Amino acid sequence: MSSLARRQVLTGLAQLPLAAVLADPRLARAAAAGLESVSITTKGGRKVAAALALPKAVPAPAVLLVHEWWGLNDQIKAVAAQLAKEGYVALAVDLYDGGVADTPDGARALMQQVDGDAATDTLVSWTGWLRAHDRVGERIATIGWCFGGGWSLNASIAAPVEATVVYYGRVNRTAEDLKNLKGPVLGHFATRDGWINQEMVGGFETAMKKAGKSVKNHWYEADHAFANPTSARYDEADAKLAWQRTLAFFKANL
Repeated sequence: MSSLARRQVLTGLAQLPLAAVLADPRLARAAAAGLESVSITTKGGRKVAAALALPKAVPAPAVLLVHEWWGLNDQIKAVAAQLAKEGYVALAVDLYDGGVADTPDGARALMQQVDGDAATDTLVSWTGWLRAHDRVGERIATIGWCFGGGWSLNASIAAPVEATVVYYGRVNRTAEDLKNLKGPVLGHFATRDGWINQEMVGGFETAMKKAGKSVKNHWYEADHAFANPTSARYDEADAKLAWQRTLAFFKANL
């Protein structure tokens, strides 16, 4: 694709709502193509990669994105592109070392191969990279979905940031763990979610209160993965509302 044609495509994408881009693999691929591939050597000595999207004006606050159990696919990169349009330096990290799945069994296999210490090393190192980047301001947030939702919280515990967003991710951490958080947490959860249920989230809220930390959780009459337009559980209205709340949260805290 010529540079002119690419600019025309990106101009067209800018006029579309995020859900429309995420729902169409061709549009998501086009949005993802505008990101820059970056890599670092972690504190633990491992080489890891991520995808970077920059806003028009820098320095700017940053958002670190953690992918779903599918891996760092075009969808997550397209969300990063959208966050850059909103004025944030957006870094979509890869916890699968390049692996991307297109079936539940494949995603489950990739997720089960993740080493917790290695993932923490990756996230802490990328957060440090953002802190030192000359195009990043003083404030950073994390955001993740499903598998990445839990790791968004884990990242903020391991390397405290100014704000954390969790979309239906595992939040069963102790009050002692949560004392490490620096900024507030925003959670999006679904009433019909059989995995990330009200018992787990209720325990999280109790632990956050015990730790003296701020959390605002929203519940949606939906199922797990309701914010993913390619999922059979997708709920358009709730996904739009959750995204609006996320942007308002970032605006207030970054």
